[in-house]
Amino acid sequence: MSNALKIKLSIADRVYPLTINPNQEEGLRKATKKIEEMIKRFENSYAVRDKQDVLAMCALQFAAQVEQKDIDKVNDQEQIEEKLEALNKLLQDHLA
Repeated sequence: MSNALKIKLSIADRVYPLTINPNQEEGLRKATKKIEEMIKRFENSYAVRDKQDVLAMCALQFAAQVEQKDIDKVNDQEQIEEKLEALNKLLQDHLA
């Protein structure tokens, strides 16, 4: 990384120094902010004794969101394919 950028991110009261590409900074900072917001929500909503529990719940939440987006993407793709097939059949019928 010739133009590497050194940043520090704070998550769950710990500081993580990272060396990144400058184009990654915005995404990492946004992700850090989302994690911190989620930590606060879990701490305010549940009687949490350990940061590990909160971080595990955050990880589960984010992983579930990623999986749901993948499922939605597959469903969208299937609907698009069905519509294209119907459109293709309609065109074939009119051309025949």
